[in-house]
Formats: sequence, structure tokens, C-alpha cells
Amino acid sequence: MPVTSGAFTLMQRAVMRKSGIGDLTRMDTSAKGKACPACQRNGRLTCRRTRLGEPCLKTYPLQCEELLKRARGSFRAGRSVKESFRLAQLEAVVRMLEEHECDFVDALGRDLHKPRFETVVSELILAKNEAVHAINNLRMWMQPQHVERNLSTTLDECVVVNEPLGVVFIMGAWCSPVQMCLVPLVGAISAGNCAIISPSECTAHTARLLHRLVPSYLDNECFHVILAGTNDLADMVELKFDHVFFSGTREEGIRIAQAAAQSLTPVTLVLGGKNPCYVDQHCDVAITAQRIAWARFHNAGQSLVAPDYILCHSNVKTKLVQALKCCLMKFYGSDPRESRSFGRMVNLDIFNRTRDLLWRSGKVAVGGQVTEAEKYIAPTVLTEVGESDPIMQQDVVGPVLPVLTVNNVDEAIAFINKQEKPLCVYVYSNNSKVISTIMSETSSGSFCSNDCSLQSVMVAMPFGGVGASGMGSYHGRYSFDTFSHRKSCLLRSTRLECMTYLRYPPYEDRNLSLMTWASTLSQKSQGWCQIL
Repeated sequence: MPVTSGAFTLMQRAVMRKSGIGDLTRMDTSAKGKACPACQRNGRLTCRRTRLGEPCLKTYPLQCEELLKRARGSFRAGRSVKESFRLAQLEAVVRMLEEHECDFVDALGRDLHKPRFETVVSELILAKNEAVHAINNLRMWMQPQHVERNLSTTLDECVVVNEPLGVVFIMGAWCSPVQMCLVPLVGAISAGNCAIISPSECTAHTARLLHRLVPSYLDNECFHVILAGTNDLADMVELKFDHVFFSGTREEGIRIAQAAAQSLTPVTLVLGGKNPCYVDQHCDVAITAQRIAWARFHNAGQSLVAPDYILCHSNVKTKLVQALKCCLMKFYGSDPRESRSFGRMVNLDIFNRTRDLLWRSGKVAVGGQVTEAEKYIAPTVLTEVGESDPIMQQDVVGPVLPVLTVNNVDEAIAFINKQEKPLCVYVYSNNSKVISTIMSETSSGSFCSNDCSLQSVMVAMPFGGVGASGMGSYHGRYSFDTFSHRKSCLLRSTRLECMTYLRYPPYEDRNLSLMTWASTLSQKSQGWCQIL
């Protein structure tokens, strides 16, 4: 029976109640591009649906403003600032991940057909590691940092204090919906902020799970989860937060940055792009193929940090393609569609876009099969790809790997530098000079040699984009710094007025000469001058 905008079948109502959708969601039965009736009744923001009959997730503008007011009131009351409170919230994040591992596995399985192994390793463990690292280092991070004193501040105290920003807005990418929401949240909590989280609407089951679990574990006044459509996020940003953290596509990032600029809200952007991977003639081809195949086809290729294309030395192209084919057979068997270790595209829009790029570019060397009903695209390797092919002109968030050939490392560097600055650059070579040359002569958010993606998940290293791939960084202490204001504090006494009187009017040449002479002494002894 077709669904109309005025009524639902009894079965559909039962499904909605069983799914826990309740009054937070509605069935979108309108024509494509229009709001569902509930959204038309409740505000200016519209929901986006994926397919007819699927639930639309929605937090209305008035609700968002109310949550923001509650969070801001809690922050102003100092609720989130105390060390004991921060530690309690971080420990709650760890408990949530441990106690609901099966729920997260189930939600990501429904959204992305994500294998349990990938969910636990690339989502839950990473988020848990961040929280544990923050718990173990929080006291040290919170300590004021003392600054070197000079002649005029000998009796004073110079410190840099880490001050929480306020209420921050965190928008997570759909390709890693748990990690990209909770890892920044750990940084926000550590720094003493309140936060509003917006999981991606594309991963609806994971979004609903976070919407249900976060209030059960974290403070209900300081931390909230909203359910909003991708097109609504810029409107949310206009509500005026103290910092915005966004991970996703470049196009969406531009809209977020423009909206934030209207109120001078600082932003951290982690944006997808075309991450190049150079394979040198002097490398272990078997290991290289294995590591590239794992990184590219993990989560069905839906990753911001996966290698987007290979620049392969012409001498090893044939061996590399054959090695990739062997790896895919070993990883997923003769029919990856039947493999429990291979995922699916998140929705039909991403499926259609990736399929069209695949069909219009190069020659299929491995894979190429698609099944629209399952949103399945086989792990695919393309050869004979030209720089002008569609797949080289757009970001690829799917299991397709183009292989291009170059004659030497200089040609590879020139090719990389013609493009926008990527989030990641990868190099496989046994020659340390080749690695050093590419690292120093290209610019990217991060760099990794002889492996892929690992540099993006290490708690001791900052990760973020540069140029077109974003701005700012996070992970570990760097997340704490991102969500903190480093306030310079000079705690002076009223002593030594016998020196400071020289700065007061009426100005005299004698006083200027004394200050110039003192500055010269200061430059020689400390490398910086200050006598005021």
C-alpha cells in the first residue's frame, strides 16, 4: 500500500514505535526536495530523507535554541569547569562505549553494513583511547604554564592559563560517525566546555543511538545531541556557538565556515579531498599492496583519510595491480558481496555518485560489479586513468582505487602540487631520500610513509587539514588546545616603580636614552627586550 502524507498504515506505526522513533521523528512522505509535514509545522529548517518510507530525524530550531541556552547557563554557572566534573564525564564516555559495544556494532551494521571488527577497532577503541589518555593527562594539561621573566617582571608572575571557550558545536562525518563525534567531544570535555553534538543524518541508526545514550551517561545540562539534516547545519551554526568542529566534505565545510564567519565563531574543519599515494619502484610490492588495499577498502572505501589514487612508478605498475588483485581475493574472497568483512555504501546518493565515477573513468582491472538494491560496489582497481577523467576531478568516498603512472619521484611531486592541498599524503618506498623529498616538497595535513591512515588516529600527534583540506587540529593534547583559549596573565606588584616611572609623561630624552640602553642590555642577555 502506498504511504500518503495524511496517514500511516498500522504496520508502519508499529515499526516506528518499536524503533524508538517516537515524537522525535516523522515519516517523510513528501516529494523529493520538500519538507515533511512535521517539519513544515515546526520551523524554518527542513529535514532530508534518504528514501521514501524511511524516518526523518529532526531537532527543531526552538529546541536547538533551548538546548543552547541550557548549556550556556550551565557553563556560566561553572558547572563544566571543575577537574572532578571533567574526569567524571570522561569516565562516563568510557563506560558508555564499554557497556554498549553491541549496540554500536548493531547500529553501524545497519547504517554501513560495517563489520564488527571494523566498528570495534576503528570506532570504539579509538574513542576509548582518547578518553583514557585525557583522563591520565588532564591534571597536567590544566596546569598554568609559566613564562620566562625579564628585567621588568623579575618580581612578577607570567603565566598562560587554559580557559574553556564555552559551548561548542561538534558535527561528525558519516563515514566514521562514532569516532568523529566522540573524539572531539573528549577534547571539549577535557577543556571544560559544554557541547552540542550533531551526528550525521546519513547514519540514522547511529545518530539515534547517540541521541539515546549520551543523556543517560553525560550531564544533561552540559551535553546534548541534536538530530539535524546536512542542509540545516549552517543554520544551526548561526545560533552562535563559541567554537565549531566539523568533519565532512569540502562543500559542506565551506558552508559551515561561511555561516560561522557571520558571528566570528572560530572553526576547526577536517575535510575530505584527494589523498595521493606514491608507490616507488624500490618498495616491497606485496606489503605495499596489502596496506593500500586495507586502507582504501576498509569501510567500503568510505573514509576521509584513505588513499584516493595511486601514483605508481611505471616499472612496478603491473606487479602492483596483480598484488592488489591477490590481496582483495585474500581479504574478501572471490565474491566480496558475500564477505562478512566488506561493507556497503551509506545511501543511494553516495552509491550512485561513486558508481557513475567508476563507469566514466579508466579501465576496470579488478572488481567493478555493482548491486543497487544492496548499495554494493565491489572493491575496484582502475587502470588507464587520465588526469582529466571524472574520478580524478571529484573526491571519491567509495571502494574505487585509480592507478596512474609516473616516471620518477619529481613527476609525482609535480602532480601532487598541481592539486589542492590534501588531508594526507602517502609514500611507499625503501629509499629514505625519496620519502624525505616528498615529505619536504609537498604540503598536506598529514604524511605517512609505508603505511596509510595510522597517522590520523594517534593520540600523541595532531591531525587536521591545511588549505582546502581544512584548518585546525585535534587528538590528545591538541584537542584540549583546540577547545581552549590560552589566556596570557601577568600578575604584577607595585614594586620597582623606580624603573617603570621612565615610561610616564612628560617624555624626556634622558628617559628615552635610559630605556634604549636597558633594551640593548636585555637583547644581549635574553634575546628579547622589555623595560616597561
